[in-house]
Amino acid sequence: MDAFVRILRLGGKELRSLWRDPVMLVLVLWSFSAAVYVAATAQPDTLARASLAIVDEDQSPLSLRLRAAFAPPQFAPPPLLPASAIDPTLDAGRQTFVLVIPAGFQRRLLAGRRPALQLNVDATRVGQAFTGSAYIAQIVDTEVAGFVLGVRREARPAVELALRTRFNPELSHRWFGGVMELANNVTMLAVVLAGAALIREREHGTVEHLLAMPVTPAEILLAKVVASSLVVLAATLLSLAFIVRGALGIPLAGSAALFLGGTALHLFATTSLGVLMATVARSMPQFGLLVVLVLLPLQMLSGANTPRESIPGGVREAMLLAPTTHYVELAQAVLFRGAGLDLVWRPLLASALIGAALFALALLRFSRGIGDDGRI
Repeated sequence: MDAFVRILRLGGKELRSLWRDPVMLVLVLWSFSAAVYVAATAQPDTLARASLAIVDEDQSPLSLRLRAAFAPPQFAPPPLLPASAIDPTLDAGRQTFVLVIPAGFQRRLLAGRRPALQLNVDATRVGQAFTGSAYIAQIVDTEVAGFVLGVRREARPAVELALRTRFNPELSHRWFGGVMELANNVTMLAVVLAGAALIREREHGTVEHLLAMPVTPAEILLAKVVASSLVVLAATLLSLAFIVRGALGIPLAGSAALFLGGTALHLFATTSLGVLMATVARSMPQFGLLVVLVLLPLQMLSGANTPRESIPGGVREAMLLAPTTHYVELAQAVLFRGAGLDLVWRPLLASALIGAALFALALLRFSRGIGDDGRI
């Protein structure tokens, strides 16, 4: 009980120290509010209001039908351009696509010939260029076939594919992007807050004062882990309520309590990782560089940005030792698919084991770093 009281008091000291650090407070506020919202809405992977202009030299019912087919949300309403404006428009970056419908297009099509359309693409806009070209080709094929057949659909195929989209029926990127950005920021803030707290103690010379008190190294580290975890856990809860569900309107299928419980285990692992990194770095600049080197691979290879099946086999297996891999699996299973404890107990167990190993290693390095005179 005495050790528990000492940990609580040391944790209170950590919280007061964080409260007096405006830079860290702004970082926490930004990471769980604007950063989540921007990641969900700024650059969607799907085509959204792509800029397309049309050069209509045919002025036929078919060309009017094609012009009307390009509409939001995939494309912005397309303006009409003269042929002489194609190159200046693309050179100035005002349009990503320019579709040219030549004169006599409808007449040659109905005569049984195969007329060609010209699509000019600004390929410097890589994200939209490749996706948009496929969209435009599909729309043109559908509209031309519908015009020739006299209906707005293609001939009945030999096999009909019944497509049922689960968990994200609108195929909205913001559903995935917002939650995964929240998961990434949980990891980042946990590492930064815990590690920076220990580095700050060392730079200010207050670790020696703590060691002069009747507290053990384990109690010092546990206080930092608990304080940082509580801050990030509270910020996560508020972000889920006001940003993910409120501002973004993302429906969360599973239990928020189960997700927060998994987040707490993940925070135990990542705050321990932050403390471990702080025992390696000797100053705040060194710690910042180490954070970049460690966090980028953890986030990029965890499955938050790309499916783990797309990662090379050796790297994929090695990432099972990283806490982020299991946290992303937990977040997607609970928040997207409504999974219960019977389906996510493995990532929960893995997070607990990885957290225990990281904390033990951090405690070992911290204890060995204490000299015979009690100094770090």
